[in-house]
Amino acid sequence: MPHTQLKSIISKNIKRFREERGMSQEEMALALEMSTSGYSKVERGSVDVSVSRVEQIAHLLSVKPAVLFDVEQSQVFNIHQNKYVQGTGAKAENMQFSSNEYVQRYIEHLEKEIIELKEEKRSGYN
Repeated sequence: MPHTQLKSIISKNIKRFREERGMSQEEMALALEMSTSGYSKVERGSVDVSVSRVEQIAHLLSVKPAVLFDVEQSQVFNIHQNKYVQGTGAKAENMQFSSNEYVQRYIEHLEKEIIELKEEKRSGYN
């Protein structure tokens, strides 16, 4: 998925969840300790948003960060081989990415989330 497309998905989802929660841009900006115009740029997709900022926004919106990425079920990260797979048989070597660093950060975030979910599952059985 091209970087610009992913950025657009994230920004639209942030706006959608903020509106569903009845929060204003000013409230979000204040909670994130940023200017309203800076936050507005996030929702317009005119700035890159760091993974840590996505985590902060997700926390404020009471959603998991992965929800903001709106990844379809047909898209899978094969962490063991560290290759991005979409659909059947398509591998990263055959796909074009405008930002491999962005994909790598997303993989790292998902790995962290997997660990947290496993810990939650273990603690729920004790």
